[in-house]
Amino acid sequence: MQAPEFELEDMFDQKQVQLKDFKGTPIMLTFWASWCPDSKKDLAQKQAFYDNLDDTKLQFLTINVTGREGKVEDAASFMKCSNYTFPVLRDNNTKTYDRYQCMGVPTTFILDEELNIINRYNDKATFLDIMNGIKSLIN
Repeated sequence: MQAPEFELEDMFDQKQVQLKDFKGTPIMLTFWASWCPDSKKDLAQKQAFYDNLDDTKLQFLTINVTGREGKVEDAASFMKCSNYTFPVLRDNNTKTYDRYQCMGVPTTFILDEELNIINRYNDKATFLDIMNGIKSLIN
């Protein structure tokens, strides 16, 4: 299934980012909210992964679901306080979250180089589950 296209603003530099810009490289895409304990645990593990990521083999994007945040500023503050450096896009309320049919946060999608959804992981998936899901794409 083709991943729904989006154009969202980068949280820190306000540049517009489109999914189609990443065609040609597999992507790990995670939807999250700063108040969610499962998101906090998931993002901490993904930061360590991101620090060692070869972005010629896999791109890593996250989308903050602004419609599920208390205040939009909460997510930026959370990122800074946690020293996270991975890319964060701001959802337009829950528009992209809804188009991807997410039921909770975090939700992670693995997309192949043609932007097809290969795997989907909900908030109960472990980091190991997700890593096993990308093995075939990055070998």
